[in-house]
Amino acid sequence: MPEIISIGEVLVDFTKSTLDSGDIIYKQNAGGAPANVAVMASKLGTSTGFIGKVGRDTFGKYLKDVLKENKVNTDGLITDSGYTTTLAFVDKNEDGKREYVFYRNNAADANLKYSEVKKKLIDDCKILHFGSLMLTHEPSKSAAILSVEYAKQNGKIISYDPNWREQLWNSKEDAMKAMQSVLKMVDIVKVSEEELQILTDSGNMITSIAKLLGYGVKIICITQGAKGCIIATKQGIESVRAFKTETIDTLGAGDSFFGAFLSQIVKSGKELNELEMADLKGFALYANACGALSSIKSGAIPAMPTEDEILGLIKNGKMLL
Repeated sequence: MPEIISIGEVLVDFTKSTLDSGDIIYKQNAGGAPANVAVMASKLGTSTGFIGKVGRDTFGKYLKDVLKENKVNTDGLITDSGYTTTLAFVDKNEDGKREYVFYRNNAADANLKYSEVKKKLIDDCKILHFGSLMLTHEPSKSAAILSVEYAKQNGKIISYDPNWREQLWNSKEDAMKAMQSVLKMVDIVKVSEEELQILTDSGNMITSIAKLLGYGVKIICITQGAKGCIIATKQGIESVRAFKTETIDTLGAGDSFFGAFLSQIVKSGKELNELEMADLKGFALYANACGALSSIKSGAIPAMPTEDEILGLIKNGKMLL
């Protein structure tokens, strides 16, 4: 049975590109942060599964096929003709920052009910991973909270990605309240620097880290793009440097990072309380290499590297100072 179960959204990303002729096209790829994490970990040899809901439409079939092709267990993926599959159109603004337009009205992923969650998958996993997009609407919000509570009660590691997508929330205040509401159950969290500030309502990194540790979070991964990442636990705070690559598209790089990091935890065979900072720094170095490689191609899942590529970069690649 799967060792890592992701619950939440799987959607279709349409990424904008401009042809030499000047024509604009949108390339279709499977996406959704929890699904990306499951696929990345699967590609690295860790058994994974996905719990969620898609529409009974062309897009839903496509997404299920992609998960299956990448050896992600889809026993928990529901296809429902009453809803549509979420679509996201991705572009970049003048500053090079990604912008999203979501088509999520009557969306299947936001209408996952707790009664539809296949708890046997949670029973048999080691890590339950989820993201904050489940918290934007009911009934998926209740499905997320109750699933996490169930997993916690059954001794599972809880992994959380408070993925900030401003367009999907009524306000930043609503987002902050919802994203904070689950922290007391979380063991591992992955955030960007911006998400850390939103999640903790603090612009000071040390203060933010202290707040998360105060909730009971055991491992904090702060991704910093080309600067690498920061790992924080009660043992201390360490910076792990990045690898130099020619960046083409960072879409999904953070998910690739986290899928690799969680995979390393599972492969270690250790419980969280047995992991030393040296272990976590090694996992983060591996994850940094994975994230760097995933940014040299377009698309989230198509850009995901193999383990041989990751190990090759670690052995031969140059680290950014």
